[in-house]
Amino acid sequence: MGRDNKQGQSANKGSLPQTPKNQKIAPNKVSEEFSQEFMELINSVTKEKKTKK
Repeated sequence: MGRDNKQGQSANKGSLPQTPKNQKIAPNKVSEEFSQEFMELINSVTKEKKTKK
């Protein structure tokens, strides 16, 4: 007879990853956060284009 390959349940199987409270964003500030990130991205891309010339 062969061995049973069934392994025990993982301790973390029933839980989901949680965001720390200091990293959470208020729901009314989400669009503001996205626009800031897009502006940073646009600025970094335009800065790279200027330095390549």
